[in-house]
This record gives sequence, C-alpha cells and structure tokens, in this order.
Amino acid sequence: MPIKPELLEELKSRRAEAELGGGADRIAKRHAKGQLCARERIDILYDKDSFQESGKYVDQARPAAKRLPGDGVITGVGNIDGRPVAVFSQDFTVSGGSLSQMHAQKICDIQEQACELGFPIVGINDSGGARIQEGIWGLSGYGQVFYRNVQASGLVPQISIIAGPCAGGAAYSPALTDFLIQTRKNAEMYICGPSVIKAATGQEAPVEQYGTADAHASISGNIHFVAEDDKDAIAITKKLLSFLPLNNMMNPPHILPEAIASSSDEGLNKLVPEDSRTAFDVHKVIESITDKGQWLEVQKDFAKNIVVGFARIEGMVVGIIANQPSVKAGALDIDSSDKGARFIRFCNAFNVPVVNLVDVPGFMPGLAQERGGIIRHGAKMLFAYAAATVPKITVIMRKAYGGSYLAMCSKDMGADFVYAWPCAEIAVMGAEGAIPVVYKREIDAAKAEGGEAAAKAKKAELVEKYRDKFASPWQAAETNMITDVIEPSETRYHIALALRFSLTKRSTRPPKKHGLIPL
Repeated sequence: MPIKPELLEELKSRRAEAELGGGADRIAKRHAKGQLCARERIDILYDKDSFQESGKYVDQARPAAKRLPGDGVITGVGNIDGRPVAVFSQDFTVSGGSLSQMHAQKICDIQEQACELGFPIVGINDSGGARIQEGIWGLSGYGQVFYRNVQASGLVPQISIIAGPCAGGAAYSPALTDFLIQTRKNAEMYICGPSVIKAATGQEAPVEQYGTADAHASISGNIHFVAEDDKDAIAITKKLLSFLPLNNMMNPPHILPEAIASSSDEGLNKLVPEDSRTAFDVHKVIESITDKGQWLEVQKDFAKNIVVGFARIEGMVVGIIANQPSVKAGALDIDSSDKGARFIRFCNAFNVPVVNLVDVPGFMPGLAQERGGIIRHGAKMLFAYAAATVPKITVIMRKAYGGSYLAMCSKDMGADFVYAWPCAEIAVMGAEGAIPVVYKREIDAAKAEGGEAAAKAKKAELVEKYRDKFASPWQAAETNMITDVIEPSETRYHIALALRFSLTKRSTRPPKKHGLIPL
C-alpha cells in the first residue's frame, strides 16, 4: 500500500521547517555579522552527504508558544576525511540557542552515543545561556552535560568551538574538553560579564580584556587556538582531528614508513650559538625534524617559553614539547608547566608518542613565582611524564640544569630514548655557577693576591679548564643516562628510528583508581 501523499507532504514541510531554523531573516542577520548559522557550520565540517542528524524534530515549545525547530541545537554524526565524528551545534537563530531540558538532552544523547561508538565529539557553542522560562531545568541540563564531558574525558577526544556567546555556567562545558577554538570576532566567553563585575567589585572590566579570543589565548590560557572566522575554526578542527585517534583504544592515524630514510640537515649543526646564553628559535629545530606541512602548534600565544603541538615525523604522529630559548631563556615557570603537563596528559590518554626538545636553564626564579606555587605547578610536569606510558623520546639540545632537567623527561623520568647534542650541558647548574662554589678557595686566593680583577680572571680560567667536567654530555653518556651523543644534523633520523622501534611499547602501572596530580 503506497504512502499517502499528505504524509509525504507533512514530512517535507517538517523537514524544511527544521532546516530553516529561526527563519531566513535571522539567518541573514548572522551572515551580515560575518557568521555562519548552525547548519552551515555542520555542512562545512563534514564530508559531503555524510551527516546523519538525530533529534531534528525535537521542539520544547509549549503548544501555545512559537515553534522552536530542533530546540536550538543540531546534533548528529558524520564523517570528516572518512572518519566518524559526533557533533552538536547550537543554533542562535532559534531562541538565541538557549539551553532547555530537551536541548540539553539532545547534547547528552550525542555525548553518550559518541562514547559508546568511540567517536570524537565536536561542540560548536553559540548560545545566550539557559532558557529563563525553564527555571531549574536549565541548571539541571548544564549539570548533565558537564557530567558527560567528564565521562568522555580520556575516552574520546573532545573539541569545543566558541563561535558566539558562551557565558556563565555554559563556559564550563568547553573548559572540561580537550581543545578550545575561539573565533576572533563575534565570540565571547566568560563567567561574569562587565556589568556583573562592576556591580560586584566596582571594577571597570571591558570584555576585550578577558572574554575575547585574544585575551584567552595570550593571558588566561583558556583556549588553544584563535580562528579568524567560522570557516577558519572548522579548518583548525579538521587539522587537529587529522592527528588524533578516534578513541583511547586506537592508535593515532600513523602513516607508517616501510623504512626510515637516512637524512641530514647540516643547518642544525650551525643553529646553536657558541655562547650558551645566546638565544635561538626552537621552531627552526621543529621545522627541521617534522614532515613538511605536518606541524600544528597548540596554545602558541600562551606561555611562549614552552612550545607544544602535534606533528608527523616520517608519517608517524607525535606530540612535541620543546623549551623555547628565545623566551625567558626557556625556563619553566607556572604557566609553561601547566601548559606542558596538560599536553603530555592528553598525548598519554590517546596513545600519542611524545618527543621532547630540551634547552632549559631551570625553573624561573622570583618571588612572584614562589608565592604563586611554582613548586606545585612544576611538579605537574614531573607527574605527567612519570605517569605517561606512551613512547617518550628526549633530545637534549643545549642546557639541561637541575630539577628542570628531570622535569623535561630524562631517562630517570621514564624516557625510552635520550639523545644529546655534543654541545649539551647536563648538570646541577652551569659551569659559571658551579665552579665558583667548587673552586672557591683558588678564587679567594687570587682575589687576596690581586683583587677583584684577578679573581675574575681566575674564575674565567677555571671555567674554561673545567667546563666539560661540570656540563657536558660525556659524563651522562659514560654513566648510561643517555642513549647516544648525536650530531644535530642527524636529529630527525634518530628520532624517527626511535619512534619506529617504540610504537609497539606496552607499559602498565600498578592497579589503582588514579594518581593524584598536584593540581
């Protein structure tokens, strides 16, 4: 028996209504501001004709009220570069994208489905907040979403795009995810707006100082990527996903080489200045060792004294953690420790090998750092490396002093392969600091005989004479603390070999609920 024509017409009508969202006028207003609507964002995100929507006809509006197609959020699953990914995209054209009981239920359903099927979750946030008319159901809805964010953590990758307003409690869902991408224009994220801060504290607080993408990227560190617009945010999302496995039971999408090609970059032999106090840009090392076009820096505007990001080396996916000598001499401080530790923890959760490029003079000295808890924050780096069971490969390029040598993943902290360049200085402290302590008697004698000038000359003589004794890779090599001393030009080749050998690594830890990272 054929389906009645009126039923097919009703299907077409309801489908058209749902797909139009808040209507053509509201969509046009979005376009005038340079924003896409929720469905357009999904269309760009997914491979053509691969999106399977769920909950399209949900409508929380009461019978007497205006209809709310999809209840302000679009959810479903589709393919990105042929791999399945779940999404929810809040629709600002429908009741300002406000969260209701059913809006929250749709998000929770897609979160649960993604966890069960093992898919990453992309959340596109563009909402005016909880729907006031819903009362406490709005709070309950947010709580249910947050709970599922935590259940998904470490199970499937979670990426949040902030493409519009994201204020108050709504900001905590993105904060619970792994990576946040915010558009430079038309997007704000904060707990309290300027008027609330003014009323509560008397402070004038323009939103540009704390709620924009630039502020979050460079000051608070709350987001990981700044996008120029919606299309750029989606392009960043796609590139990020290209380095990640679908879930914690899978390996990253390696493109395994049949053999590791012997390679050499003579430019690296000339990169490091003779004076160990002179800076160089670690990005040049990263560019040399990674495959062309296969580097994605994470949080590049925050805590610039450490560089983190995803890359491929001979087709193999890695996470890179590198000290940046051109910023604060590469010293570890509170912010860089937090940035590094969080990235290491993500890599470990999703089976991404870690490559460490080390040139670190120590932890940042200063009263503000000590009072701010550098001990606790620095300990996060130690904890993250020691707890990580993925392959860990360390290259000591130049300085590696004191506790920061350990905090950048030495052999004692679980590194599987440790390489050092011939100019590496591995010591409790540099020769300039150690020698005046060890040879204090000789320097004092020179001062007594010839004054300050004689003492200074004696110190310089001793530093030149005993530098290798206090800061060279050979003592570490002779005591089996490093795998090999290599030419800088050979770095890519040795890392690639170590990666290929260690991809089969399997390491377990004693059974326990979880360790207690010093938060």
